[in-house]
Amino acid sequence: MIVALAGGVGGAKLAVGLAAVLPPAELTIVVNTGDDFEHLGFTVCPDLDTVLYTLAGENNPKLGWGRAGETWNFMNEVKRLGGQDWFQLGDRDLALHVLRREALARGASLSTVMRDLAACFGVEHTMLPMSETPVRTVVKTKFGELAFQDYFVRLRCKPRVTGFRFAGAKAARVPDALARVLRERVDAVVICPSNPFVSIAPIVSVPAIKAWLKARTFPVIAVSPIIGGAAVKGPAAKMMRELGIKPNALEIARHYERNYGNAVDHWVIDQQDAKLISAIERMGKRVLVTDTLMTSRRKSAILARQVLGFARKQINV
Repeated sequence: MIVALAGGVGGAKLAVGLAAVLPPAELTIVVNTGDDFEHLGFTVCPDLDTVLYTLAGENNPKLGWGRAGETWNFMNEVKRLGGQDWFQLGDRDLALHVLRREALARGASLSTVMRDLAACFGVEHTMLPMSETPVRTVVKTKFGELAFQDYFVRLRCKPRVTGFRFAGAKAARVPDALARVLRERVDAVVICPSNPFVSIAPIVSVPAIKAWLKARTFPVIAVSPIIGGAAVKGPAAKMMRELGIKPNALEIARHYERNYGNAVDHWVIDQQDAKLISAIERMGKRVLVTDTLMTSRRKSAILARQVLGFARKQINV
């Protein structure tokens, strides 16, 4: 069993690659829910939906979020009527939100709702929210604290960040299906190339997951989200600079070491960052250097095969 920790576009892309090369019984994708929020009466789950749409081949690659072939009649009318239109919900996307709201209102768990939606999209691999209960990423700035979507979408990541907290993390309850995975034999964990501060940190903040990683007997392989000093998409590099961290793969590795101890055993970095191999190896990590830029589903699958091959070598060491 491979467990992937994922959030955002980078996480979704590697999840697609892993799903392409592993049968459903051998892969569980644990998805960040720290981005979730209530908007226009809906529970919006951006990372869960991005992973779902990407696995199903229904994602919008130009925007990096939402569904392909989208129309915007609903949002245009919301704007005309004076409603909040800073967070866009397309017409096709809206159908999912309506059904999720109805199911949650009936008392269904988030994991059950997403399982049923995944089945509707033909997604066979297991995709689980990190928590059944709300965990909300809060961005600390010099102007005060901001809910994540206010920072990320409404303010377009402009405020300078000073830190993060995850409201509700201490009381977070993992889905029953995830609790079972945490008790099963796991061959390796793959940390996808997701933002370490707002995609992976919320997952690791969940007590059951944190304890599981601390007590593990399997290797953890992480793929750097920084290539050549920049993030492929999103504000990770900007956040690093504002926190006084040089945006590169070495500093990503050091960030994980400082904040989570020996939570990551080995690293996968891009060929543009090959000069950093020795420095990362001096931290006691093995390093795989390859092309980590996933510009197609084919390249996602190629990277997934390389990551899995690297992981298997560590298992057999």
